[in-house]
Amino acid sequence: DLELHLQRCQQLSVTVLTDHQDLSNTELKTITNSTAPQQYRIRAKLRTYKPQKLHQSVKLHCSKCNSLQEVPDGDGFDFILRSSANTAPNPELHNTSWYESVTWTTQDQKPREIAIHFVKHDEMLRHPEDTLLMIEGGTLKEIWKLAKRFKCVIPVRSTEDDLELLDLSAPFLLQGNVKYYGCKQCSTPKPLKSLSSIAAEQQPSWEPTEIAQVLGIELLQYVFIMKFTLVDETGALNAYLFDY
Repeated sequence: DLELHLQRCQQLSVTVLTDHQDLSNTELKTITNSTAPQQYRIRAKLRTYKPQKLHQSVKLHCSKCNSLQEVPDGDGFDFILRSSANTAPNPELHNTSWYESVTWTTQDQKPREIAIHFVKHDEMLRHPEDTLLMIEGGTLKEIWKLAKRFKCVIPVRSTEDDLELLDLSAPFLLQGNVKYYGCKQCSTPKPLKSLSSIAAEQQPSWEPTEIAQVLGIELLQYVFIMKFTLVDETGALNAYLFDY
């Protein structure tokens, strides 16, 4: 467990944090006065690390505009879903040339209309685990259930003319237990009918990167970020870890 390991590092008087065994040790003061890039081997104490909770280290990164943002919590997604459920699915948009639709009304105290649109391809009925579907009016719990059963789930809402993605504050795609987000600044969403180009393939892979590309979404990537403050008798140095 990295968190326990870091706590142990703080308790030790000296810790080797990098591994260039062929290099002699360099004082931190020398490093801070040098121009990058260089390669050094250091011996230093770990004074602090941030964030304190490991789950807070996971962020969303856009490689196009280089922005970083927090991973939205489930409450925000649930709120967007409930808001979109206030608009009933448009029956005129059901059963098109590229998807088949199924609808029903829930037995809740406040009944909801739900529509599921199965994107057509040859193996759809034989292999539901390879199927992409779009859902209108579903709750967070219902969407997670579908994501366990089917390959991909895209939450949508209907307008007068077409189906469309929800606000990009919500994930545009769920696959297994992973939520995929798009960059609000860099994305230019295309009509959902663009998915039919992937469905036309003999064995659609439904890879998130490919889905994002045809939908005009700039895919945000999950990254792991930490900041370490290292000290020796000559000074202090901030070290940053950034990795996909």
